[in-house]
Amino acid sequence: MRYGTAIAVALFLLDGCARRSMDVVAADPPGFLISLWHGMVAPFALVGHFFDSAIRVYAFPNSAGWYDLGFLIGVGGISGAGVRT
Repeated sequence: MRYGTAIAVALFLLDGCARRSMDVVAADPPGFLISLWHGMVAPFALVGHFFDSAIRVYAFPNSAGWYDLGFLIGVGGISGAGVRT
């Protein structure tokens, strides 16, 4: 195994031990349906972020896996991913 690969594996293993502090955990984080909307407006949010750093493309904190799935579906839906012509 090369040294770079060993270092990358060690960093990934250490990253798995990281935890979020409790002050960033929201009582009611955004879920699946909100993430669909966030995915659809992501291109516009990215442009807005260039002019105002307070505009975020991705909500944090969120409800993890379900939020990620909805966000990807929203981005894919607006971009026309999977459409056959």
